[in-house]
Amino acid sequence: MTVRTRIAPSPTGIAHLGTAYTAMRNLAIARQNKGQFLVRIEDTDRERYVEGAVDVIFDAMKWLGLENDEGPNVGGPHAPYTQSERLPIYQKQVLDLIENGKAYYCFCAKERLDQVRAEALAKKELPRYDKFCRNIDLSSAKKRVEGGEKYVIRLKVPLDGVTICQDVVRGPIEFQNSGIDDQVLLKSDGYPTYHLGVVVDDHLMEITHIIRG
Repeated sequence: MTVRTRIAPSPTGIAHLGTAYTAMRNLAIARQNKGQFLVRIEDTDRERYVEGAVDVIFDAMKWLGLENDEGPNVGGPHAPYTQSERLPIYQKQVLDLIENGKAYYCFCAKERLDQVRAEALAKKELPRYDKFCRNIDLSSAKKRVEGGEKYVIRLKVPLDGVTICQDVVRGPIEFQNSGIDDQVLLKSDGYPTYHLGVVVDDHLMEITHIIRG
């Protein structure tokens, strides 16, 4: 196995020490194992996007002597490395999830979601989506989409069972599926959330180790 690490900064602010620290750790692990280190720009939060922040990231890396093997600045076999340029990839993947019963269209308005959240907090419960749109027939949902109704796409998390993640440091980590929210994967503006973009890209870019913090 070829070790492949990455940093995936979001240009919602100026690069800081945390960015540099994470980059150095990932670069060191890649070089130690004769692997590759890449940079991916996760710029899907368009509301908080800071103009010029991407240039600052690469200027800082150059100043620190951190050289990436793949990324927007050098290219590579998995280009493009900027998420806003990969929208068709995410849309294809999320539609495949819908067709396979792993995701669904959600038509809930912001006002309804705010009400659900407020009711949960009033009961001192963890605010989560109440799965109101989860069981809408797919053909009916598609007609609503074709009719121009606004929607997001959510992950259809199993209602029971356990999800186990293998952590290199801590070993297997278990999560009860009943406690996991049906997170939004694709926003109403067509951009992916972190939950979709990071998983799709890490898989397609063949990332083997995710090192943070």
